[in-house]
Amino acid sequence: MAKEELKIGEISKPRFEFRSFGRSFDDAAKRMARLSVPVPEKVWERHSTETYIVSRTNDVNNTKIRDGKMDIKTFVQSVDGLEQWNPLMKGEFPIAAQVLKEEVFPAFKVDSYPEFTKENYTLEEFLQMVDKHPDLQAVRVEKVRYGYMVNGTICETGDVYINGALVKTINSESTELEDIKKTIADCGLEGIENINYLQAIKRVIGMINKPLAN
Repeated sequence: MAKEELKIGEISKPRFEFRSFGRSFDDAAKRMARLSVPVPEKVWERHSTETYIVSRTNDVNNTKIRDGKMDIKTFVQSVDGLEQWNPLMKGEFPIAAQVLKEEVFPAFKVDSYPEFTKENYTLEEFLQMVDKHPDLQAVRVEKVRYGYMVNGTICETGDVYINGALVKTINSESTELEDIKKTIADCGLEGIENINYLQAIKRVIGMINKPLAN
């Protein structure tokens, strides 16, 4: 079967991903930029501000909110150290109490739920619920991402501000495992820990007592 040709900035079937976070990936980032084929101007540099909801009791569902829309992805599998995540839920604020009760809070894997007294909740009201919950925390994440394509994999380097703390990120993702492995090798990233956003945020805010990759 022929490989799926990925197009940067477009949706494909679920991909595998290598990503890491740390203080510096300068050498790997330079190699990634040199090795990249030309990419559309719209992905040269992208800025976004998002809110991630992290839970002390959950490492398999990744919840973020951007532009009033909630997106939850769930961990599917790890193959050769590369992670695959699939969409679990998408929603928009105001959001129904039933959705919060049956889909959102179960994804956090917490023991206790807020008391739902209304039919719908605004983003601000939802964040108040999160703030009051002992196992949840809302985290502001600002991203500046620079897009590339190496060995047919969608790549990026980036500056990520987690509640204002700056960390660097680098990644390669594809539906093809071997293409990611080649990109990791070509960019000099072999031996670097694969760290997803959920884990990186927890480490930075102290919810997990573990350092980043460097």
